Amino acid sequence: MIAPQSVCVYCGSSTGNDPRYREAAASLGRAIAAQGLKLVFGGGGVGLMGVVCDAVLENGGYVIGIIPGFLRAREAHRGGLSELHVVESMHERKQMMFERSDAFVILPGGFGTLDETFEIVTWRQLELHDKPVLLVNVDGYWDPLLAMIERQIEEGFLRPQYRGLLRVVDRAEDVVPALLEAPPAKRPDKPQRI
Repeated sequence: MIAPQSVCVYCGSSTGNDPRYREAAASLGRAIAAQGLKLVFGGGGVGLMGVVCDAVLENGGYVIGIIPGFLRAREAHRGGLSELHVVESMHERKQMMFERSDAFVILPGGFGTLDETFEIVTWRQLELHDKPVLLVNVDGYWDPLLAMIERQIEEGFLRPQYRGLLRVVDRAEDVVPALLEAPPAKRPDKPQRI
């Protein structure tokens, strides 16, 4: 078992209406760089994705961007990355992001962020990985999702122990300490295909 060396961040391709989302993304990026972790992200230069990436790069960090070719124009892929991988599909993007990451952090976002979140938590529920997954509940943004999880438990669709698959922190500044105290994931001998 090893401590995280790379962190995948799922977040919006928009910055949202509240400046606190942008501040949280910048704070997270600075913390990732300060800890010497690699950022793995969707490669776009827009929204919270771009804010996290810029903060990591501006603070001397290492950034791995993974973007499907068809999204390069729409998400204005960020130049100057440490690594940029252009892939064929969203599935290939998510698989490569998974393979190159030791932990996952979720900031506010929309449908794409929810898709990535549910997929990575479901894979953990199915014991396809044991990598930490942290939800950053900036100003209560994710409260409705957390309430829905409680409702799923109450209604018998989700076992209570699965509540712990998704750790929640309220501030971006709490992410790196939470990752460092989380049990490290086991590194497989070869890349896992999910």
